[in-house]
Amino acid sequence: MRRTLKEKKLSASILTAIRNRPGHRPPAANRHGGDTIIASYNVHKCVGVDKQFDPERTARVITEIDADVIAIQEADKRFGQRSGLLDLDWLERTSGLVPVPINAMSPTGHGWHGNLILMRKGTVRNVRQLRLPGVEPRGALVVDIDFAVGQLRIIAAHLGLLRRSREQQAETIMTAFEAEEARPTLLIGDLNEWRVGKRSSLSSLRPIFDPSSGAVPSFPSRFPVLALDRVLGHPHDLVTAVEVHDTPLARIASDHLPIKAHIDLESALVSGTGEQLTDRVNQAI
Repeated sequence: MRRTLKEKKLSASILTAIRNRPGHRPPAANRHGGDTIIASYNVHKCVGVDKQFDPERTARVITEIDADVIAIQEADKRFGQRSGLLDLDWLERTSGLVPVPINAMSPTGHGWHGNLILMRKGTVRNVRQLRLPGVEPRGALVVDIDFAVGQLRIIAAHLGLLRRSREQQAETIMTAFEAEEARPTLLIGDLNEWRVGKRSSLSSLRPIFDPSSGAVPSFPSRFPVLALDRVLGHPHDLVTAVEVHDTPLARIASDHLPIKAHIDLESALVSGTGEQLTDRVNQAI
């Protein structure tokens, strides 16, 4: 049955209300500027919403995103040999993206608990692999990258499905953050939390990170209403804009849409370098 024009307008209005409900990042929060693009994409083990396993299609979406650094979740098979699913050689030839070196979970795997970071800009200075607590095994990558404009720390994570697990995992990430030398930091990935208020399992991230600042609906890909994928910056003005990469190919290649963050690393360093940034962290703690 075809929907009437009135029904289509009503559906569009409902969708707009859901996407713009209080707590989600409104489009007006985006600013012009930024020197680096960091993205996140849960590739759903390269299985699309059409139930087809198609790593080539997934790789084409990654090249569409056109990011300087991209955090990938579910880059490996979950069981057995945990083999990597992407053609990394093709991605390097096509887009210049290369994997951040880590100790993968298997000889044929790409990632750490499925987490993979690809980059085509900057120099990797340090990599740490965090084990995250919870009912199901999860992990995070902490990577320090030197860009032409300055240093950035990226924490790439895929949090659990259970609320209590996410709470424990967020607390573990904050403990790791506090143990590190202060520098501009992005927490990015599929954080599996749709709530942005007091009931959010990410509440322990405050005030270092603002869980609502990077909340743009990205799931499910064909009708995105839940902000499961986040990009959170410290200091908060590090991120100038967050957007969903919504293309015909992305809508079918995974059940998540990719998200992109424009960051102004140079300005963040000018406004919060050295003792100023350290003092800000200590006050927040």
